[in-house]
Amino acid sequence: MLAIIAAGQGSQSPAMLSAWLKDSTLRDTCAAWSLEIGVDLLTLGTSAGAEEIKDTAVAQPLIVAAGLLSFKALGVTPTVVAGHSVGEITAASLATIISEIDAMKIVTARGNEMAKAAAITPAGMSAVLGGEREAVVAAITAAGLVAANENGGGQIVAAGSFDALEKLAANPPEGARVRALAVAGAFHTSYMQPAIEPLRALVAATHTHDPVAAIISNKEGAQVSSGREFMDRIVSQIANPVRWDLCMSTLKSMGVTGVIELAPAGTLVGLLKRAEPSIETFALKSPDDLDAAQIFAANHGSK
Repeated sequence: MLAIIAAGQGSQSPAMLSAWLKDSTLRDTCAAWSLEIGVDLLTLGTSAGAEEIKDTAVAQPLIVAAGLLSFKALGVTPTVVAGHSVGEITAASLATIISEIDAMKIVTARGNEMAKAAAITPAGMSAVLGGEREAVVAAITAAGLVAANENGGGQIVAAGSFDALEKLAANPPEGARVRALAVAGAFHTSYMQPAIEPLRALVAATHTHDPVAAIISNKEGAQVSSGREFMDRIVSQIANPVRWDLCMSTLKSMGVTGVIELAPAGTLVGLLKRAEPSIETFALKSPDDLDAAQIFAANHGSK
């Protein structure tokens, strides 16, 4: 059984769209998206520097665009889809809950509103690597922080005030180390609450369908059968923790045997290899990988 998964923020890199845009059809599609959302994806995805694309309002639409373009180029039909954080918008489009252009409109608004929320009160995020889950979560909570991303494979991301993050780094949980992340705010915490209502209004006005593939929610790793419910969850997830560890467990329990991570790929398959090593993985990083990815998909039952 094949699953296709979509990356979250932090996976962006300079020139991340360049190779995909060599295909004229994909370039035309991306140009049309750029006009619709008022963001020059062609320039940002080919010539912008690392600092410019780190901006939340830029990174999020670029990441979803990369996922959708690589999926179109791949041309296979998955049985299961899932995304990490902003990757849930990509996954919703893969499952035809929303159209590609609605996905781009929603992710652009999401990035803008989260950037605004992040600017209200300075805060950040740090990865806690290693240690036992219970002890790590307890230490994060005791420090006045939130376990904003539980990514499995010994990686939990703490979010909150810079003072609290510094205290956690100075006194890490046993067997763990703390590494500050270069992000603009405390995502997936109450710091993002101001972004909720603007996104809720946009999503409520967006036409949705029920998913044509099984789709897994970041909330608790559960499969969601209603397209409207999945989109409502995407909105609320902005200010609530991501349980990617539970999403990976669900992939295993559903009988998934192979997973392709769409561009910009690498982070999620790395987590999956550590958490569920029996599941085969493929990172679709560039068009050079397409032939091998299609063979991989066929070996795991794609159409």
